Amino acid sequence: MKKWSLLVLAVLMMLAAPVWAKPSTVTLSIPTMYCPVCPITVKKALTKVPGVTGAQVSFDKRQATVTFDDAKTSVDALIRATKDAGYPSTLVDSAK
Repeated sequence: MKKWSLLVLAVLMMLAAPVWAKPSTVTLSIPTMYCPVCPITVKKALTKVPGVTGAQVSFDKRQATVTFDDAKTSVDALIRATKDAGYPSTLVDSAK
């Protein structure tokens, strides 16, 4: 009987985990985008990262604004994705 209780508790915790996830939005500086087609490649790379729910890439600003589930991915993974696509990026300081 105790094993069933533990099993039920484990399943409930797994189902509740998404509730704990906090959506996050960050801006990445990507200074090496030199042509209007570059943002397409950057956006594809970012949206392939598990947990990313949206990416807006601006050629004019040389930036990407990315919304993601912080329980599934991290800023480091986003930076790695842009770098692996040939466009190194850095986190824009959000403190203003």
